[in-house]
Amino acid sequence: MTSSVDPQAYIASVMAGLTGPGGRFELRVEKVLGARMPVMLNRDRSLRDVLAASLAYGDRDYLVTEDTRMSYAQHGAAVAALATALRDRYGVGKGDRVGILAANTPEWLVTFWAAQSLGAIAVGFNAWWAPREVEYGVGHTAPTVVVADAKRAAVLAGLDVNTTVLTMEEDLPRLFTEFAGAELPNTEVAEDDPAAILYTSGTSGRPKGAVHSHRNVLATIDYHRYSDALAAAFTGGDPNSDAPSDRRYLLTSPLFHIASLHNLAVPRLATGGAVVIYQGSFDVDRMLRLVERERVTNWAAVPTMATRLLEHEDLSRYDLSSVTAFALSAAPSSPALQDRLREKVPFARNSLVDSYGQTESATAISVATPLDLAQFPGTLGRPIIGVTVEVWDPFGQRVPDGVEGEICARSPYVMLGYWDNPEATAATISEDRWLRTGDFGVVENGMVRLTGRRSDLILRGGENVYPMEIEQCLDEHPEVLECVVLGVDHADLGQEVAAVVVARSEDAVTEEELRAFAGERLAYFKVPAQWRITTVPLPRNATGKTMRTKVVV
Repeated sequence: MTSSVDPQAYIASVMAGLTGPGGRFELRVEKVLGARMPVMLNRDRSLRDVLAASLAYGDRDYLVTEDTRMSYAQHGAAVAALATALRDRYGVGKGDRVGILAANTPEWLVTFWAAQSLGAIAVGFNAWWAPREVEYGVGHTAPTVVVADAKRAAVLAGLDVNTTVLTMEEDLPRLFTEFAGAELPNTEVAEDDPAAILYTSGTSGRPKGAVHSHRNVLATIDYHRYSDALAAAFTGGDPNSDAPSDRRYLLTSPLFHIASLHNLAVPRLATGGAVVIYQGSFDVDRMLRLVERERVTNWAAVPTMATRLLEHEDLSRYDLSSVTAFALSAAPSSPALQDRLREKVPFARNSLVDSYGQTESATAISVATPLDLAQFPGTLGRPIIGVTVEVWDPFGQRVPDGVEGEICARSPYVMLGYWDNPEATAATISEDRWLRTGDFGVVENGMVRLTGRRSDLILRGGENVYPMEIEQCLDEHPEVLECVVLGVDHADLGQEVAAVVVARSEDAVTEEELRAFAGERLAYFKVPAQWRITTVPLPRNATGKTMRTKVVV
């Protein structure tokens, strides 16, 4: 006679053991910036402490690319050398900003950790920004130093920015050699001191710098430690073991996003796993060769990459048996896409998960397990450990489960606020630390389901694009009277950017001229791919606002 085990009951019992009294991840309620919320009792208090502890992993791989390999010991030595150079040669101290403007490289992460050892704030600038956007970002955060790759250093050289620029190709290797053997600096910080700034587009038309504290990033690390412990429990391992992880994580999204930085590269330093960095434009065959060679176990992909994987003619040419965890991140994915992935991609059949989060939340707000997705297609899962989710009406009152409203979340992961933007901070985070996501949905069966994004947000291949920024840019053109920018469906990217432009006359301006005009001022992914030029005024309501739903591209 056999007995069946209820999976949900088993999961609940394991979670209770890990988070209850005496558990490895015991939770207790404390005040965080004046608001009471659950936090982990046995937590680190600074990122520098995590960095120092990682040295015990010695010769294990930390950062791997197609042609380089950096161990934990080598990483620690490089961080100590660079941090000492930044402090002694360039005057970087606690609270100063250290900008990073580069494609994904091991040096990107060395710079991030060097800033943490100094109590400085690492600023991850968007490497796809146009020059004007770079100039704004540098002026906005006023970094003491910007570490850049050669391509972006050339952009900085042509801008009016008042900061020291160090190149990854020439300056950093020289400093690693000159300051070799230096002691790792140790600067005292508080849990709620800022540690990082990552930019997210804003409806005001300017990118906004989300400020993440040491607490935010450390809580994210502990969430991943907790997830690893749950995975161990489900596969017959010891959930209380602190032995270094043998998992190898493929990094394919930019490090200036929370998906790759806070939720992949940073937690691995705490768990002893390896980060396998894919570099360059995304090519499925190159990626699969790297997965095969490095025996990658985990991959979090944006839906666009997953779609391109589906289009590959023959995945069986590669040994992908090492991949046991596959997640979709950065943009919503449809149940239909998830079904196609399970049908064609071997490692997606039993491991595919989905999630919901924002830059402002530092990590996921909710995660849907394979079991959740099978039982409730379209769900984004349950709130992760430490997160409380409520759905609010327009007056800030909680609505019952099943009723649509704005998704709001409170947790130790929620950012401090936006850098130098108290108005936007006050509009996004309540006095009692609730994050108003601006996204709309419902909570059903304890799980989050989105019913709509911000009314005008465009999600292009995992990048958030806000129309107002593009509209303000096009409004600068002398032949443009007014315009509206919209998202239209795209099979690969999810959405692409489209613009309807009202010109002064029928032959005043061409599509090519407008595309070139926008391309000089905006990152390439924000430049409209579809255009309609007209002389007919845009439809507006009684208050003068454009009625976007009545605009035809």
